Amino acid sequence: MSRGWWRNHDSIFRTLFLLFLGQVVSFNIAIMSFTASLIATQGVDAPLTLSFFSYLALALVYGSVMLYRRQKLLVPWYWYVLLGFVDVHGNYLVNKAYEFSSITSVTILDCWTIAWVILLTWIFLGTKYSGWQFFGAAICLAGLGLVLLSDAWDGSEGGSKPLLGDILVITGTIFFALSNVGEEFCVKKKDRVEVVTMIGLFGMVVSAFEIAILERKILLSVTWSAEIMAAFAGYAASSFMFYTLVPFVLKMSGSTLFNLSLLTSDMWAVVIRIFFYKQKVDWLYFLAFALVVVGIFVYSKTKKDPESIPAIQDADHNLAYRLLDEENSDTRNDTAVS
Repeated sequence: MSRGWWRNHDSIFRTLFLLFLGQVVSFNIAIMSFTASLIATQGVDAPLTLSFFSYLALALVYGSVMLYRRQKLLVPWYWYVLLGFVDVHGNYLVNKAYEFSSITSVTILDCWTIAWVILLTWIFLGTKYSGWQFFGAAICLAGLGLVLLSDAWDGSEGGSKPLLGDILVITGTIFFALSNVGEEFCVKKKDRVEVVTMIGLFGMVVSAFEIAILERKILLSVTWSAEIMAAFAGYAASSFMFYTLVPFVLKMSGSTLFNLSLLTSDMWAVVIRIFFYKQKVDWLYFLAFALVVVGIFVYSKTKKDPESIPAIQDADHNLAYRLLDEENSDTRNDTAVS
């Protein structure tokens, strides 16, 4: 009887576990946002260097596991090069935005990743979305539009050039979406350690190359205080945890639901802005967040299971998308036409 009870409630506990992991990831995002904005307010213009230490830690820790296993790559290395490239530039653009815009604007506009992920999974992974799901996503985008409107009206406490910062964030979310969808595809090949290792390795290589060109002189001119070094360490630690947990959550839930679960980081950003930076938060931010929550509710309540299709090994977890692989190209083409 006890075994039957656990079996009947397995989906509930699995959902609760996913929500819990989503909130752990969300909290790490809030710490990353806080430390990145703190470094920017100290006048340190080194967003590539900020991410470099995160990639270095991932490459060292998970690379050691890969070397111990001595296994061949399950995904061709050149795909990881592309994945590392888009991930580095997503981080660069968003971290750069903290120099021009407020932490609340950056974290709320970061939700544009959701819209791009829906579009990319629809086009490239063959995911089918209902009209209500698109309507829910549209409500979210309307909320994000209010943030742009608020920054256009008043930039007195929202950074030196809030609209420029907003543009950088939105551009960065395109790279994040490409990274999320690509990582989701790769992680379905079963080995999360490989994915994290390769993102760390190629992210480190790309970052180091661009740091030598763009940030070398800036780093030499920085006066390194204990506060700045602590902020760099905090960002590296929280980012390490973020990249460690993301593949696991993506494997269980998919990119769209993963991004939707991270929106509570926006409220952490509001708390940080009010209590740490002592800045007022425009009422439009709260209205924007409310619209985003409503949009998520509409999306999640109308979310339906995908049609029965051939799937990659171990991809039987009630996924919200369809994986694209070479053997399934005909099915994808038919779906795209329809």
